[in-house]
Amino acid sequence: MNGSRHVIIITDGDEYALRTVEYIATEIGGRCISRSFGNPTKLSGPEIVHYILHAKHDPVFVMFDDSGYIGEGSGETALQYVVNHKKINVLGIIAVAAKTNFTEWTKVDVCIDNTGELTHFGVDKYGVKEGEVGRINGDTVYCLDHMKVPIVVGIGDIGKMAMQDHIKYGSPITRKAVALILERSGFYDNFKKE
Repeated sequence: MNGSRHVIIITDGDEYALRTVEYIATEIGGRCISRSFGNPTKLSGPEIVHYILHAKHDPVFVMFDDSGYIGEGSGETALQYVVNHKKINVLGIIAVAAKTNFTEWTKVDVCIDNTGELTHFGVDKYGVKEGEVGRINGDTVYCLDHMKVPIVVGIGDIGKMAMQDHIKYGSPITRKAVALILERSGFYDNFKKE
C-alpha cells in the first residue's frame, strides 16, 4: 500500500480512552487523532480520514465510539469508512469490552486480561477472563467481524480496569495491546521498550 497511512483503531472514545491513547502515541512516537475523541463519535469517516492523512507520524491512533447505540451507530459508520479507505492501512484493532444494556459482541484473535496475560478467552470491561473463547462484548464492535484486518486484540475498558490500566501506572494493558499489534505488523522496532 504505497503512500498509505498506518493506523491502529481503538473502539472507545471517552475521556479515559483519549488520555490513554494520547499517552501511548507519544510514548511510541506515533500520533493520536485527538479530535476522534467523543462518546459517541462526532466526526464523519471522511473528516477522520482527512486528519489521518495530515498526521505527522505513523502509526496513527484513532478512536471510535457508539456510546451504547445498538446496531450501527455513528462510531461504526465512521469506522467502516476509515477501514475501507484506499489510503488507510489498518495495522490492527483494539476492541474494548463494555457492559451495554443490549450486548453486541465480536470475534477477537487474542485478549489481554487485567494482569497483562494473553488469553484465548474473552474479557469483560474489568479485564477479567470470561467463559467464551475468542469473543468480547462491547458497544462499538458490531461491524468488526466483517472487516479484513490483520489482528483484533480484545481488552477491558481502556484506561480503567479497576486502575490496572490507569495512566499513572503507564497504561500497561493498552501498551501491551499496541506492542502486540506493532510486533505483528512489523512496526515493533519503533516501539520504545521500557
